Amino acid sequence: MPDAMSHLAKIGPCPQLSGQGSAAHGRVLVVDDNPESRGILLRYLADRQFPAVGTTGNDLARRLERASFSFVVVDVRATHGDGVELLRQIRARSEVPVILVAGQICNDLDRIVCLELGADDVLRAPLNLRELIARMRATLRRQEAGRRAVAAGPRGGYRFDGWVLDQRTRTLKNPAGQTVYVTKTEYALLVALLETPRRPLARAQLMRATRAHEDIHDRTIDAQVLRLRRKIEADPAAPQMIRTGRGRGYMLDASVETLP
Repeated sequence: MPDAMSHLAKIGPCPQLSGQGSAAHGRVLVVDDNPESRGILLRYLADRQFPAVGTTGNDLARRLERASFSFVVVDVRATHGDGVELLRQIRARSEVPVILVAGQICNDLDRIVCLELGADDVLRAPLNLRELIARMRATLRRQEAGRRAVAAGPRGGYRFDGWVLDQRTRTLKNPAGQTVYVTKTEYALLVALLETPRRPLARAQLMRATRAHEDIHDRTIDAQVLRLRRKIEADPAAPQMIRTGRGRGYMLDASVETLP
């Protein structure tokens, strides 16, 4: 990871944010097959109150099974394995936030695939270490906000076209009463649509609602809408509930009842 090494040599200490000590962060797992670049990133994280341990792609599964982490950073460029496969290994074992560091040839479609498979962020080379830290802190802030919202107590839910979304348990049930699994992003997308029935929401609004980064292509939302349609529409090719507004994003075309 020569770009990260040269960048590290040029920057000084990063100012610490109050209330963001190591106890709050927990441990970070750095996945990188190159011992030199892995060591540089481990030291950089430790200097900024992110205690970290390193591993290789081949040892990733064992590490996840033996310990818990608050974050995983995978340098796809420096691992001999497939980045998508490594991401699948992580998601099969944990919901820990994951940032992938990809090469310069990583395009928008590659990033969308990784995000759909469960990555929380994808950074392109050359890696800016300050941006990596900023992205990690932003992800942890969103995670903490979600925990506080859950701790605040039950929030009811919604009933629409025979479907029920229970926000207390974060479960979606079809008209037959069967639970239908939705990802965190699909859940956030559905809640945003349910809160504004029969009113078009622009892609930018949906991206903010799902907490996607603004620099991600609009096709990210299009892909998520397609996946959600496959789960709740009788015919996803001819959707009746989640409709496309011509040039105006998407809207939920259904009567919605708010549950106490």
